[in-house]
Amino acid sequence: MKSKFIAAAVAAAAVFSAPGAQAQQFINVLTGGTSGVYYPLGVAIGKIYGDKIPNVKTQVQATKASVENLILLQQGRGEIAFTLGDSLKAAWEGDEEAGFKSKLDKLRTIGAIYPNYIQIVATAESGIKTLADLKGKSLSVGAPKSGTELNSRAILAAAGMTYKDMGKVEYLPFAESVDLMKNRQLNATLQSAGLGVASLKDLSTSTDITVVSVPKATVDKIGPPFVSVMIPANTYTGQDKDVPTAAVVNYLVTSSAVSDDLAYQMTKLVYESLPELANSHAAGKEIKLETAATGSPVPLHPGAIRYYKEKGLIK
Repeated sequence: MKSKFIAAAVAAAAVFSAPGAQAQQFINVLTGGTSGVYYPLGVAIGKIYGDKIPNVKTQVQATKASVENLILLQQGRGEIAFTLGDSLKAAWEGDEEAGFKSKLDKLRTIGAIYPNYIQIVATAESGIKTLADLKGKSLSVGAPKSGTELNSRAILAAAGMTYKDMGKVEYLPFAESVDLMKNRQLNATLQSAGLGVASLKDLSTSTDITVVSVPKATVDKIGPPFVSVMIPANTYTGQDKDVPTAAVVNYLVTSSAVSDDLAYQMTKLVYESLPELANSHAAGKEIKLETAATGSPVPLHPGAIRYYKEKGLIK
């Protein structure tokens, strides 16, 4: 009996140490605040990975978004993250002003996703109708050194202003900014997100708002990766006209520490699960495979390159 037990134990050990045996892999999806767009899309991606990648356990982490996400990836504390293109460029260059003390050299791109629209919304009673009207008023610009806050700096600079021109500057996440506006404690908020972001939809249904335009001439002063776009009429309650603004492309990013096989699967499942992503948030409808391999300031992960070559997007 003893010899049989030993033989069985040795056989079991051989199975678990065999080259074909797969250890469980962990994917931490780094998103943003729960009232933004990154979070619901991240939850959808986490579910897709958990359901379709064998031996994978997923977790979705709410964060302060772009800048924090990229730092966490560099530290090996996440496997895939959402980020704005300008934050990604700053991380790759080690832009200290943007919150990066050194070049984040482990970053690798999975692919381009949807554009973030710079959405400046004021309460109607504040009287704010143009960028110039923000002078002397209170404005929330997003969490400190978040992608949204970096966008805020760029837009105001192009309009010839700085934070010193504001009556008061709040560094708050989307939902908290909206709560202050509902309570008449804040005049305006700048939110960099996909169209139809939950926080602004919530605000527009309870408060009369003005969506402030960012003219094309202002956007052109900033230049790439900013582009001029329109917020279509009726995106928010009470917004009856198209409003010009700026947009920046978002990216899904991983780390060089992630294996080629896992990065391949993560890339493939994002771009072959677009209906599920569209169901999780309207911004998911704007994710296109055709543009996935374009425009990133950071190299694509070899696993992503393998997928794009299969699809004929890279030769």
